[in-house]
Amino acid sequence: MTFYKTQDGHLVKEKSSISAEKIANDPAFARTRENGSEFGRAGTAGKILRTALRPLLANVADARVASRLTSDMVKVIQADATSTRGLRNVLDGELELLTGFDFNTSGKLKTVLYLSYTPSIDRVTGIAEVQIPAFVPAIGVSAPQGATHMKIISGAAAIDFETGDFELDSNESAVLAVGNQNQAAITLTNNLTPNSTKPLFLVLGIEFYQDTNGIKYPLNNGGYNALGLVKIDGV
Repeated sequence: MTFYKTQDGHLVKEKSSISAEKIANDPAFARTRENGSEFGRAGTAGKILRTALRPLLANVADARVASRLTSDMVKVIQADATSTRGLRNVLDGELELLTGFDFNTSGKLKTVLYLSYTPSIDRVTGIAEVQIPAFVPAIGVSAPQGATHMKIISGAAAIDFETGDFELDSNESAVLAVGNQNQAAITLTNNLTPNSTKPLFLVLGIEFYQDTNGIKYPLNNGGYNALGLVKIDGV
């Protein structure tokens, strides 16, 4: 038996009697090898995406985001209708399936932001933006207890999943009070290289702060901040 510690506590499992050599060479395990290859490819793609968005993820706390994103990347790969099993990949799959992915399960975008917003990506110009109509912060945003202020953020990335190279541009609103004031419409514009041939991603998020003697302190180390994929233009 093997005992090990996880985020959910101590667990135990029985050691497998099947050798690694048999899994790697036995024809009976062909499907296992194919699934393993695609799972590894999904994990790599998820890591590249998280690396590209790292400046924005620094303020979002979710210990399981890597495993959750890998799971969704597997679905992207499985949507590849042209490659053979074991060789399916994200570029020939459906990256748009990631639309709506939340990088923080404790602060999901749809349960924090109750505003209608319009995300758009123009591949020709390289402009990716989110338009938010006028709103009242105390009504349109579900702020966690203790939050007095917030900031709406956006980011756009062009990612090469084959080389790991990427381009990122981010933007943010001013720090806004979580009150009953009328907030004018906000447009967050991000600029990428025009006519990019890489998959393009647009994220939207909210960061919360607490005002103490005029200083805005991040609330709970980002535990309630939201960040989600709101638009994807795959290739």
